[in-house]
Amino acid sequence: MRGLNRGNGGALTAGTTALAGLSALGLLMAGCSTGGTGTRDEGAAPRSDKTAHATPSPSASSPAPFAKVDPVRLLKDDPKVSARVKASLKPCTKDEYPVDVTYGHLTGASGQDVIVNVMNCSDAVGLGSYVYHSSGASYSNVFTAEEAPVYAEIDRGELVVTRQMYAPGDKPAFASSEIVTTYRWSGTTFAQQDEVENDYSKAAGGNETMAPVPASP
Repeated sequence: MRGLNRGNGGALTAGTTALAGLSALGLLMAGCSTGGTGTRDEGAAPRSDKTAHATPSPSASSPAPFAKVDPVRLLKDDPKVSARVKASLKPCTKDEYPVDVTYGHLTGASGQDVIVNVMNCSDAVGLGSYVYHSSGASYSNVFTAEEAPVYAEIDRGELVVTRQMYAPGDKPAFASSEIVTTYRWSGTTFAQQDEVENDYSKAAGGNETMAPVPASP
């Protein structure tokens, strides 16, 4: 109380100082309690709506599975398959036939295509290769190759046919060369696009018999 007895000037100065201190304290407390201005409360900043509500993009739909066929029945009912191949179409063990089947698309996006390779049981030499195109529930023969040994497959949407070439004295497992022919669907048939011939060496694992190594003395 003694400080208030110094006169009007002293009292006015003391009151002004007190009001200024209260004002500064009020502004500081207001800054701490408001969001966006003043001192920010501790904790992570809120994420924007775009980040918080982001949804993953839908994955691409899986392609439809290929419809399986009975290759043996397909071959036996096909008049384009020679009698020689049909006579060789016998199971090797029980009901296991020497037939390879490949499903894919060779003749366009509509329907599916099936490659059937027929081999013999003894050494898997290709006896015939056939391509069938589906039209609804039925299949039609659109390619036939029976120049044995032969084998067909799909490579990047094209038909690739490999024919083994044998010289006199060649064993079935060691052909002298091969001819690889690439075909492309023209809309009505397969047209030849390319042909490559590969000659095999007979020195490494080929037909020639290597000279015996002399025994050590």
